[in-house]
Amino acid sequence: MDAKERLIVALDVDTQAKALELVEKLKNEVKFFKIGFELFSSCGPAIVESVAKKGGRVFLDLKFHDIPNTVSKAAVSVTKLGAFMFNVHALGGYDMMKKTADAVKLEAERLKIEKPKLLAVTVLTSMDENALKSVGVSDAMNAEVLRLAKLARSAGLDGVVASPSEAAMIREECGESFLIVTPGVRPSWAEAGDQKRVATPKEAVAAGAAYIVVGRPVTEAKDPAAAARKITEEMKT
Repeated sequence: MDAKERLIVALDVDTQAKALELVEKLKNEVKFFKIGFELFSSCGPAIVESVAKKGGRVFLDLKFHDIPNTVSKAAVSVTKLGAFMFNVHALGGYDMMKKTADAVKLEAERLKIEKPKLLAVTVLTSMDENALKSVGVSDAMNAEVLRLAKLARSAGLDGVVASPSEAAMIREECGESFLIVTPGVRPSWAEAGDQKRVATPKEAVAAGAAYIVVGRPVTEAKDPAAAARKITEEMKT
């Protein structure tokens, strides 16, 4: 996969105008854009179509986590929106993930469109071992992430969202076709911010990441396109 096709830029802004301005600046350097809670809550589902009209493919990062019926119905709605990829929380369990994967497949077939990639969030990259223990998870981070990744694979999901620290372990256990999307990626020239389990773009790809998610180092740069180019070059070296 070309380095340009691995980079997902997080549109963590609060208005459509700001988001589309970034897409316009980045469209020659970036193919994929992440829409999360802030932008989706501000603009609604129409923002997915607006980004697509600018030429971007959307990773809808809403991390669904509810009973199987509710999540599967939400997933059908996302499929209709035309998102390239979206996610659920693996902690929602096998039944939730399986019902959602089946519903997405059926809806894509009904609409005769490409099925969106369905990912499971393992453990948020803002969490560390102490944070896990505070919510009652006694397993070590690696064990918890791998258990959830294997559960997602068994439920028929396309891949997981996990930190670069666990990517190599997941790749070895789940195979080459299993997608691994890694947030918590910070270029060598950027600060970690509120992320705990981080790596550089080069380290993340070397560990087995199919896609890396980068936000502020690109979106807050004086020249976002130049920052994106610098990141893709860093992946190649």
